[in-house]
Amino acid sequence: MRLLVVEDNEALLKSIVQLLETEYDVDTATRGDDALYQAEQGIYDVIILDVMLPEMDGFEILKELRKKQVQTPVLFLTARDSLEDRVKGLTLGGDDYLVKPFQNQELKARILAILRRSAKISMDQTIDYKGISIDITKKQVTVDGDVVPFTIKQFELLEYLLQHKEQILTREQIYDRVWGFDSDTTIGIVEVYVHQIRKKLQSYGYDKDVRTIRGIGYMISDQ
Repeated sequence: MRLLVVEDNEALLKSIVQLLETEYDVDTATRGDDALYQAEQGIYDVIILDVMLPEMDGFEILKELRKKQVQTPVLFLTARDSLEDRVKGLTLGGDDYLVKPFQNQELKARILAILRRSAKISMDQTIDYKGISIDITKKQVTVDGDVVPFTIKQFELLEYLLQHKEQILTREQIYDRVWGFDSDTTIGIVEVYVHQIRKKLQSYGYDKDVRTIRGIGYMISDQ
């Protein structure tokens, strides 16, 4: 799971990242324009978005995202507790609203609730497809009842494909999601890892479900 945390208070941003990075991959932004660019890539499972930001506020960012059909769930973080602001954020397409200061456990619980509502994970924090099941907490892949060893990057790639089964993911989306904007590898690494995943699934017959969409990217599908 990859989250984008947008917060211009450096101390608070650091504490949120420390809280979440043991369970999620976390990217950050401190300016509204930078946050919009990152969020537009469509690679995040949840965006944690401060309202008051330099350049663009959180409401403007969300408005632009929804206009561009980016439907990533958004959890607003703000010191503004007025009913008008909460209604505005939710009306624009926000998914939840948490007022500062907040308890760490509440933030984690709200993120988990959003992931469940958006069908990213089940109640037991697994993602299932046919005979394949991945456990988000344990970083474990089970295929037809067998535990199959996956490296971290292999796991993250399979996780991303399964979250978006029956949807085409571009090579660029996969690269940005799994390796990140600052990676020093090249986009060709995506093809290498897709091949590795197919090899691990081959003896179970699921390698054919990892489909190449020529000139675009990949998808998980049994069609």
